[in-house]
Amino acid sequence: MDAELPRGQTVFPAIAEVHFDGACQPPKGGGIATYGFTVLGAGLAHEESGLAVTPRSPHATNNVAEYVAAIRALEHLRREGYRGAVDLLGDSQLVIRQMNGEYEVRAEHLHAYHAALQLLARDFASVRFRWIPREENQRADQLSKEALGRYRAGERPTPADD
Repeated sequence: MDAELPRGQTVFPAIAEVHFDGACQPPKGGGIATYGFTVLGAGLAHEESGLAVTPRSPHATNNVAEYVAAIRALEHLRREGYRGAVDLLGDSQLVIRQMNGEYEVRAEHLHAYHAALQLLARDFASVRFRWIPREENQRADQLSKEALGRYRAGERPTPADD
């Protein structure tokens, strides 16, 4: 028998809250691009970071790192079997506004990342892309910068994607 709820209370479905961020040195390309994300809620607490693309490749840009962070987060949720609602929160106005259709994807190298993120979003009940200020995205930012530091310290992880 289902547990009875007191009158006036509503049960909301679980929502996975994802914070994502990317880092790149130098930011405009040809350097080292890393990602970080956190997942909270829906019983899915998780943190992850790593290389976004092959170091020193033309795709090693800050915008690619941001896209890869969001992609890796949704891939993680999918691997865990989660298909519910997702709040995807990031401080990248470009990624958030492109995903919400407010900005056109003009940079040729971002088309594949944008398409991959759109496709992944279809695997969930809903995905809401929301911009948040950098100070509300501190842990994801820290994770992406820690990955950058690990690479600089000599660790040579495999990139997430190219």
